[in-house]
Amino acid sequence: MKWLIASDIHGSAYYCQKLVEVYKNEKADKLLLLGDLLYHGPRNDLPQAYDPKKVLKMLNDIKCEILCVKGNCDGDVDQMVLEFPILAEYAIISNDKNIIFATHGHKINVEHPPALKKGDILLYGHTHIPKCEKYDEFTYLNPGSVSIPKEDSVHSYMTFDGKMFEWKKLLDGNTYMRHTL
Repeated sequence: MKWLIASDIHGSAYYCQKLVEVYKNEKADKLLLLGDLLYHGPRNDLPQAYDPKKVLKMLNDIKCEILCVKGNCDGDVDQMVLEFPILAEYAIISNDKNIIFATHGHKINVEHPPALKKGDILLYGHTHIPKCEKYDEFTYLNPGSVSIPKEDSVHSYMTFDGKMFEWKKLLDGNTYMRHTL
């Protein structure tokens, strides 16, 4: 199964449209969203083409293909308009003998990790910075942000084919980082 993994759309219709196009072009089986879908949040500037109503329409159109976790900017009011679950704090994806623990990152993160064993993946967004860092008990991965990248990173997403994670530039699909399990 091929996953496309993205985080932090923050209401940008422009970048959400790019993400949906990439999802279709990548021929992924599922879209894993790591939160912060509609609202830009008080710490962020408005992203390009900020239009949460257009974003929710685009995401609702592919609702059966989405698995989502709750971000710090997501709330009950967002769940009222989105037609797929968004309020789970985390999702656990089994991959042979290890797990991928997917969350947004504002509560569970490298400073406050869940119980993981060597070879497990802690996957989250929130920081808007792509990462691949190995710790004693797990590896931390972050796809970066679709709409508001930080620390000179690019608008990005990840793919996962069961064996390899690839970080890709949203605007051209070029791979710029890899992690093999």
